[in-house]
Amino acid sequence: MTLQRTQVVNFALLAFAVVLQFQTTEVWGKRLHEKIYESFFGGTCFRRLNGTHQTGCSSAESGSVGALHYVDDNSQLDFLLDSPPAPPYAAILKSDFFTRSNLMRLKNEGGRNITAVIVLNAFNNYTEETTGFSHELKCPNQYSGILKPNSLETATCSALQPEDTWNPWGSGLLHEDFPFPIIIIPDNETVVRLIDCFKKFNNFDYKTQHLRSLCAVEIKSFMSAAVNTEVCWRRSNFIHNFATTRYCDPLEGRNVYATLFPRKMVEVDEMSASRASQIDREEKFIMVTTRMDTTGMFEGVYGVGAMDSLTGYTILISVAHTLSRLLSDKRLLLNPKLNIIFMIFNGESYDYIGSQRFIYDVENSRFPKLSSRTAPIALENIEYVLDLGTFDTISNIKLHALSEFPYAKAMLEKFQLYATKSKYDFNIRFESSIGYQMPPTSAQSFLRKNISFPATILNAPPSNRFYHSVYDDGANVRYNYTNSSLDYTKLMDQAEAFKKFKANDVQMKIRNVSAVVTMSLYEVLTGKEYNGDLLPSPVLIDEILYCFIKSQNCPLFFAASKPNSFKKLPLIAPNRYISVNRDTEEATLWTLRIMGYLLSQKLDNVPRENCTYLPRYWFAGYNKQGECRLTTQNDSLALSPAFTIENYNWSSGEYSTWSESTWSSLSSRLFLRPSRTHEIITLTTGIVVFLLSFCLIYIISTRSEILFEDPGPNASTDALNPPTAC
Repeated sequence: MTLQRTQVVNFALLAFAVVLQFQTTEVWGKRLHEKIYESFFGGTCFRRLNGTHQTGCSSAESGSVGALHYVDDNSQLDFLLDSPPAPPYAAILKSDFFTRSNLMRLKNEGGRNITAVIVLNAFNNYTEETTGFSHELKCPNQYSGILKPNSLETATCSALQPEDTWNPWGSGLLHEDFPFPIIIIPDNETVVRLIDCFKKFNNFDYKTQHLRSLCAVEIKSFMSAAVNTEVCWRRSNFIHNFATTRYCDPLEGRNVYATLFPRKMVEVDEMSASRASQIDREEKFIMVTTRMDTTGMFEGVYGVGAMDSLTGYTILISVAHTLSRLLSDKRLLLNPKLNIIFMIFNGESYDYIGSQRFIYDVENSRFPKLSSRTAPIALENIEYVLDLGTFDTISNIKLHALSEFPYAKAMLEKFQLYATKSKYDFNIRFESSIGYQMPPTSAQSFLRKNISFPATILNAPPSNRFYHSVYDDGANVRYNYTNSSLDYTKLMDQAEAFKKFKANDVQMKIRNVSAVVTMSLYEVLTGKEYNGDLLPSPVLIDEILYCFIKSQNCPLFFAASKPNSFKKLPLIAPNRYISVNRDTEEATLWTLRIMGYLLSQKLDNVPRENCTYLPRYWFAGYNKQGECRLTTQNDSLALSPAFTIENYNWSSGEYSTWSESTWSSLSSRLFLRPSRTHEIITLTTGIVVFLLSFCLIYIISTRSEILFEDPGPNASTDALNPPTAC
């Protein structure tokens, strides 16, 4: 019994020793790995596809490795492209050297010498007004707007004439296909590490680089999709029948909208024919639209689109909130059947995904969705569309229209009237622009469907040097958070506004445009000129900008949520790239909440238990105590009809066809790459040891009877007998 216990104990100790040895080996292996490789973060260029092309970047399937080489002038670029001594290389470029001409040289002349490009964040290099950093086309959405006769190219922009383009600084790199990965380094600490490593190991005696170890990077960003959306979509759907592998996903999100006044509830019917019969032909709408999204070249480092879309977005919300306070009583309306839809489209950066889908749904009696319990809307119900574009120069704005029509003429007169009223001193000039020279905004989807559609665009002349790039941030619009701690839900007069803000603050400039648009729409709805003192609140504008430029952990987002929903929110701005269905839609969710909160009417003395079903919603409110409000906000699908129409012609150009490739992982790491001589010696040594081991095994096996004597069946076993007792 004692012997059995001893055996059990010995076995347990042996097992413990084996486990301990395994864990020690694993920890030692991890530590060794960490000593060899040093990971770092970089925003990765990834692959997107449309009906005819693939764009973006991809690494080799096993990762792309290259020795670092810092390129800060043309001579260094020539060195990389002219038989360098130790290829392959990863070129390090400052952002001001990340130009179309340089990238196309690396692509077309680099061959196997170039396996990666690293872009260093260097915003300070853009102090001159003549330089920019925009990867978008000079004519954004060039093939999806109003078209020239018998052509697939837009009639509203000419890339060959810089004075007629809407993005003069555009390089078009966002729409190029690169055979190597490109990453951007957003933080200065990593920039210093990369430069120091290059200087220590690589930046001397270039001719002998092949004789020594070099500082190198390995970037893994292999993209699953290839060719175009049609091929990838067909491949994904075929494979999906047998497995869960997907090679690409369509760009997809949600549009967010709200009406100024609640609409009548109806019994819903899923049949399209029955829904079409529910359309109220007498119900009329003015649509005020803008876009929610922005984009960029690098995953995780998109920029916040401060100037390219956030200004128009903020103006729309400010206008909607102000009108909801000034016109809380529907009896003030001249026409009770006239309402306003405030619509924020998603995916407009990629051939107007959101607005195309809206028009498609309206034509098929699918808007609003069934869960809204309201009657569908037809295009004939929409009297007028006012699209809020980009406001690069807020003091000089044009009202664009294809041709002059009564609504456009009347709105321009109202804009000019209120903009020049001495009482308000807005200091804005509104001008008319008639013709095909129109900005790339959502209104083009309406006009492409019907060239006579009553749509206009409010837009400023282009001056954004960082359109669709990481540098279109708060600094680009000169934004500074005021944090006044005032109630941002209340309207403000001029005197009160100037106590907290200066005339040149971006909050006041946006307030001024919002005020002019609000007053003009007020007059259209009531038939009376607005002469009141209450104007849109620059405090609300300050809060909106803070939430979408600086941090989601902002008072407005807490107020627009249910009480105690969050203890703390992320300290970064929400991502406004449309992305794919599997990704979180931060910007969409917050837009839906703040539209519901700011346009709703408070229901006094309604307890929480009676405020659980839409259109009633329980918000935390400004005081975070909880309040019941009557809301009108909702959302609709922003997915191109191309992905739902059976046997769609992917090359027709009728609808957006953008998709995004899938990938397994994105990683970047720094290490010392051994010299070619070192690699050859290591390989040779390994082969020699391998051959010697075979020879040794052969010798041992042929001499085994001598080396390992066999005792045989008659051999003595005395030595094995246990000793006798004394």
